[in-house]
Amino acid sequence: MTSAHRKRWTLVATILGSAMTFIDGTVVNVALPALQADLQATITDVQWVVASYALFLGALLLVGGSLGDQFGRKRVFLIGVGFFTGASVLCGLASSPRLLIGARALQGIGAAFLVPGSLAIVNATFDGAERGRAIGTWSGFSAITTAIGPVLGGWLIERVSWRAAFFLNVPLAVAVVALAVAFMDESKDSSRGKGIDWIGGALAVLGLGGVVLGLIEWPALGAGEPVVLASLVLGVIMLVALVMVEARGRNPMMPLDVFRSRTFSLANGLTLLLYAALAMVMFLVPLVLIQVQHYTATEAGAAIVPFAVIMFAGSRWAGGLIGRVGPRLPLTVGPIVAAAGIAMFVLTRVGGSYWSAVFPAVCLMGAGMTITVAPLTTVVMGAVETARSGVASGINNAVSRVAGLLAIAVFGVLLANSFNARIQPRLDELRLPAPARQEVERELPKMAGAQLRATSMSGAQRLEVQERLDEAFVEAFRVVALGCALLALAAAGFGAAIRQPRRAVAT
Repeated sequence: MTSAHRKRWTLVATILGSAMTFIDGTVVNVALPALQADLQATITDVQWVVASYALFLGALLLVGGSLGDQFGRKRVFLIGVGFFTGASVLCGLASSPRLLIGARALQGIGAAFLVPGSLAIVNATFDGAERGRAIGTWSGFSAITTAIGPVLGGWLIERVSWRAAFFLNVPLAVAVVALAVAFMDESKDSSRGKGIDWIGGALAVLGLGGVVLGLIEWPALGAGEPVVLASLVLGVIMLVALVMVEARGRNPMMPLDVFRSRTFSLANGLTLLLYAALAMVMFLVPLVLIQVQHYTATEAGAAIVPFAVIMFAGSRWAGGLIGRVGPRLPLTVGPIVAAAGIAMFVLTRVGGSYWSAVFPAVCLMGAGMTITVAPLTTVVMGAVETARSGVASGINNAVSRVAGLLAIAVFGVLLANSFNARIQPRLDELRLPAPARQEVERELPKMAGAQLRATSMSGAQRLEVQERLDEAFVEAFRVVALGCALLALAAAGFGAAIRQPRRAVAT
C-alpha cells in the first residue's frame, strides 16, 4: 500500500471524525423544539442541552490537545470518537431533560478529545504543499457538513425522531474507527513538556460551570436565590484561581504569556464577542421558525443553509484578503456586516416572510463571517512565534467555544426577562378563568413551546393564548437580536485596533 493511499484515507477519517461534531452542533439546534415538546422541557432545560456540551468542550479542549501531543494523537482521537459516540447513544435514549443534559456533557468531553486531534493529525500526516491542500480539503468538507447537517437532521427529526439525529453518529464512528485503524499513523509532539494540566482543566470546568449555572437558573429561581448567588461567586473564584494557576504552572494548558501580544489579545477579544453573538442567534432562530412560524424541521434546517454555502463559496477569496489589504480592514468590515445581518432579525414578526427577514439576515451573517474567519485565523497564528502557533490556535478555538456557552447564559437572562415582561400584561387582558391561568403559568417556562391542554380552556381561548405567547417570544427574540448585533459591532472595534503582525508582513 502506497504512502499516498494511506494519507488519503487518513484525511477521510479525520474529515468524518470532525464531521460528527460539526453535524451534531448544527443538528441539535434544529432538534431543540422537537425534544422540548417530547421531554416536556423548559427553556432553561433547552439552554442546558446546548450549554452542557459547550461547557466541557470549551473547558477541556486544550487538555485534549495536550493529551494527543503527549500520548499519541491517533490514540486520543479514537478515544474521543468512542466516547463521543457512546454519549450520542445515551442522548438518543434519554427519557428526561436531566438525562439528556448529562449525556450532552459526556459528548462535550468526548469532543474535547476528538476535535483538536482531527486537524493535528492532518498537519502531522502531510508536508509542504500537500499539507496546504489537505487542510483546504478538510476545511471545505467541514463547511459542506455544516451546510448539510441541519437539512439532514431536520429530515430525520420529521421522518423518524429527534433521537435519530444522535444515532446518526454511530455509523460515522464505525467508518472513522475502521479507516483510522487501517491507514492512520501515530504521531506525537516530542517538544511538548511532560504533564497534563488537569488542575487548569478542572478549574475551567468549575469556573465556567458556576457562572453559567448561576446565569441560566437566574430567571427561574430569582437573582437573590442562594443557589444562584453561590454559583456565581464560586464560578468567579474558580476563574480567578485558574488565572493564577496558569500564570505559575509548569505545564499550563493556556500559557498566559501569549496574551502579551497585543494583536493576539485583540484577536481573541474579537473572537469572543463575535462568536457569542453568532451562537445566540443560531440557538434562537430554529426555535422561532419551528415554534412560532410553524416551519417543519427540514425547512428550518434549510433556512440557515445559505450561511454555510456563502462561507464555503467565499473562503478561498477571503483567505487572500489579508495579503492584499492587511488584517484591519476585513476584521473591521466583517463583524460590521455580520452585525447588520443579526440586526435584520429585528424585522421578524409572527407570520412574517422568510424572504423579507430571515434570508437576507442569514446571507449577511454568512458574508460577514466569510470576510472575518480566514483573516482572523491568519492573525492569530501570526501574532506569536511559529513554534507556538499550535498553542495560539488552540486557545482561539477554545475562546470561540466558550463564547457560545457564555452567550446562551447571559442572553438567556435577557430573553427570559423580556418574555416575562411582555407576556404578563397580554395574559391579564384575556381575563382567563383561574384554572386556565394556572395552567398557562405552569407552561410559561417553555415560552413559545408551551403545550396547552384542551380541558382547561376553550379552543378560542387556547388560540388567543398561543398568539400572545408567540408575539411575546418574537418580541423578546428581537431584543436579544439587537443585543447580539451590538456585540458584533463591539467586535468590529477590536478588529479596528489590530495592526499588521510583523511576522505576517515578512511572509
